[in-house]
Amino acid sequence: MDRQVDVVVAGGGGFIGGHLVGSLLAQGLTVRSIDIKPRHEWYQVHDGAENVIADLSLLEHARAGVRGARQVYMLAADMGGMGFIENNKAACMMSVLTSTHMLQAAHEAGVERYFYSSSACVYAAARQTDPNVTALREEDAYPAQPEDGYGWEKLFSERMCRHYTEDYGFVTRVARYHNVYGPHGTWDGGREKAPAAVCRKIAEAVLSGDHRIEIWGDGLQTRSFMYIDDCLHGTQMIMKGDSGEPVNLGSSELVTINQLVDIVEQIAGIRCERRYRLDAPQGVRGRNSDNTLIREIYGWEPSVSLADGLEQTYAWVYDQVKRSHQ
Repeated sequence: MDRQVDVVVAGGGGFIGGHLVGSLLAQGLTVRSIDIKPRHEWYQVHDGAENVIADLSLLEHARAGVRGARQVYMLAADMGGMGFIENNKAACMMSVLTSTHMLQAAHEAGVERYFYSSSACVYAAARQTDPNVTALREEDAYPAQPEDGYGWEKLFSERMCRHYTEDYGFVTRVARYHNVYGPHGTWDGGREKAPAAVCRKIAEAVLSGDHRIEIWGDGLQTRSFMYIDDCLHGTQMIMKGDSGEPVNLGSSELVTINQLVDIVEQIAGIRCERRYRLDAPQGVRGRNSDNTLIREIYGWEPSVSLADGLEQTYAWVYDQVKRSHQ
């Protein structure tokens, strides 16, 4: 890892990271993609990248990983959907080692710009108790009451970026992701998020002929979901931008989980009997992205409709489910 590269993507073997590596390579940039997972577990492997398996929670691995890089996208974290983060709070918080060591190493190496992927989970839980939610503004992260475990680590690491900028003049950029989904993501195994989980359940119903599905919660909880293409555009735009303040990166199209299921059913051409599991992890009651700031700074906001994004996602998940049944 001694050669010069334009960009390092930490967590390049993950869902967003894999797509980001592909986007950067398509622009003619040289990319080092780093992930802790064995290569066969990477969501995407791009032959044009320098693909490295390393544990970036270790400072020596972080230092080796950023060597010779102009820019770093820090996406690496131990995370998943609500079923994972509610039951693995210590594991989620241990990502702080990766976050801090990558920040330290990038600063030491003279990296020009550093992007940190934060999360809507940093927002105060008291502001998310009603499905008829008021969209979350960036200032709503304080007074701090983030999602226990995962959200606390994200908020702390945001502050670390801020203080590295204030104390050392190190250029950092922070985006708060709101529920990113799309093809080549986790779709089973317990770490999947709601769009992929619903796509899997509907695909299984189509393939099995058993049109009964389980919904976590009462289906009335609300969320917004951002398609991966919007995430990639926004991430690179924020990295190149002039603002060091954390900014929401998410769709403002609010839906209930029931409405999410409605859309996927329509795409698949079936209707399912829904069984509601009220004891399942379901997170906050309502969450949406206020996109006022991103529009003010960049004149842009995520705009791929949920129906369009889910059509692409369902087709991909259906193929995975069908293959797994063969």
